[in-house]
Amino acid sequence: MWKNRNVWLVLGGEFIAGVGLWLGIIGNLEFLQTYVPSDFLKSLILFSGLLAGVMVGPLAGRVIDTYQKKQVLLYAGAGRMFSVVFMLLALKYESIFWMVCFMISIQIAAAFYFPALQATIPLVVAEKELLAMNGIHMNVATMARIFGTAFGGALLVVMSLYSLYIGAMIAYALLFLSTFFLTVKENKISSSSKQETKQGFKEVIPILRNVPIVYIAILLTFVPQLFIGGFNLMVINISELQHDPSIKGWLYTIEGTCFLIGAFIVKRITDDKRFVRWMYVFAIMIAFAHLSLYFADIKIASILSFGLFGMAVGCFFPITATIFQTNIAKEYHGRFFSFKNMLDRVMFQVVLLSSGFLLDTIGLQKMVLIFGALSLFIIFYVSLKKGTIKNRYEQNSA
Repeated sequence: MWKNRNVWLVLGGEFIAGVGLWLGIIGNLEFLQTYVPSDFLKSLILFSGLLAGVMVGPLAGRVIDTYQKKQVLLYAGAGRMFSVVFMLLALKYESIFWMVCFMISIQIAAAFYFPALQATIPLVVAEKELLAMNGIHMNVATMARIFGTAFGGALLVVMSLYSLYIGAMIAYALLFLSTFFLTVKENKISSSSKQETKQGFKEVIPILRNVPIVYIAILLTFVPQLFIGGFNLMVINISELQHDPSIKGWLYTIEGTCFLIGAFIVKRITDDKRFVRWMYVFAIMIAFAHLSLYFADIKIASILSFGLFGMAVGCFFPITATIFQTNIAKEYHGRFFSFKNMLDRVMFQVVLLSSGFLLDTIGLQKMVLIFGALSLFIIFYVSLKKGTIKNRYEQNSA
């Protein structure tokens, strides 16, 4: 796999773009803190971009399945690069309007880019290498997050917000350039296939019903989303519970490090004939990590909880990504990953708003018990509803 030039281009591009993405996020938060006093207005501005991404999802899926994946990646990459211009205008005129334009444009570009990338990975590596590739790809994204946030924070101390966004634009430009050198072997899409894709998600739903392992994976993905949606709010509340601002850095570092370890070892502890079993194992670990935050007022307990979550989710996501890539026909990848992207965005917003409400009303410790119990209920429901699917899948794979 490491002799494959495409692998290096995808991973290198992901790291560079990831750094640019997190530089932009750090800049967004600084801009909002400076120019938007209302927390509710801040949430509406951030929500505007996410809503635009969800609304354009069906179109993105059809486009990805209708045209060459590399072509979609190039256009989406160009869109991400030029969207930064809106943020530079926002800084120049101290304008909320231009920031909203930036949020909408970059989220629309992302709605095309990330599903197209997920659909491209199976075209550039062999199927037997997909699990390893997905794990490494997520590790690279995590390292970009760690480096991007640290670098962005350091830049804000010595440089202006303009410099931060110029850095993000340069990163997107490098990603655009690296995409040119990708070699994607793709069959020419016929006119009849282009007509079929016009039905959009109507073609995806029946496929999900006919591929039970994908249905299971989608339902179990709700478990880590219950943790991820309230991640930042929980970190802030744990810091307040312990009266220790430094714990925030420890929790982010431990979670990120354990995620890297999990994504690194997942290939060594799993095999494709037992994917269903391992999904349940890691989902239960995530639910337990959520429940264990009941003891978040104890420093070592909160660190262990976030470490367990990072390890479990670092194993869980490469498995589900591989299941989606190998069990959904390639001609439906664009629509499926766009549908999955929309589902994740909606779930994230629901959990985020619910977390904020519950933290204000009942507090962190009761909230994590509710979410942890809900996670266990989801796992129990899926295992009860689809208890025979695992054996059927293993027999078909044998």
